[in-house]
Amino acid sequence: MRCVFDTNVLVSAFLVPDSKPRRALDLVRRTGTVLLSAAALVELREVLDRPRILRYTRNPLVEPFLAVLARDAIWVDVTVTIAACRDPKDDKFLELAVDGRASHIVTGDLDLLALNPFREIRILTPHDFLDAEI
Repeated sequence: MRCVFDTNVLVSAFLVPDSKPRRALDLVRRTGTVLLSAAALVELREVLDRPRILRYTRNPLVEPFLAVLARDAIWVDVTVTIAACRDPKDDKFLELAVDGRASHIVTGDLDLLALNPFREIRILTPHDFLDAEI
């Protein structure tokens, strides 16, 4: 199992430790591989720095969360360019998934979910991913 997690799922996994996004992330970290790219990590860092999120992220757990995610992930040097999503900002997750030979993209984003499956990559919500994998 090789999985890409979109930014909102990772933010939810960080903010709500007992959430389905966190359980999905923990499951993949235990039994599969999390795929990460520089573009995905940059976006995650930018979102965690947004003013409306800062009240939750100004604590000593943010940097360790990012460090563990970065350390445990398989880093993918994205070389493919894809323009398939209604929201072009989400194409980075498709590119990561294709170049990283992902089996799944875990997202709550309707623009990505509408593409399921994409080049044989399953695109699922955290809830549906957990139902399929447990």
